[in-house]
Amino acid sequence: MGAEILSEHRQRIDQLDEKLIRLLAERFEITKAVGILKAEEGMPAGDPEREAQQIERLHEIAKEVGMDPDFSVEVFRLIVDEVIRHHVRAAEEKSGS
Repeated sequence: MGAEILSEHRQRIDQLDEKLIRLLAERFEITKAVGILKAEEGMPAGDPEREAQQIERLHEIAKEVGMDPDFSVEVFRLIVDEVIRHHVRAAEEKSGS
């Protein structure tokens, strides 16, 4: 019985992990378009004001759902750092063309 329940939990975790990756891929597609637009408009890759707003918003959401807000901010910062790298790359490609 315990092994069966464990297996069910693991299957659900696997499904959620897949959803997370697919959602991140979708998010990166959108931020790629943002990066291209920023490069075309000569805007900086990062937007500290927007990032601060997002951190505050996600911090509150994390608290609402019973998640460690600091962990949610850590995850968000990892994502934003990757997005900024993509934006910098888009700007470099734009200036090189």
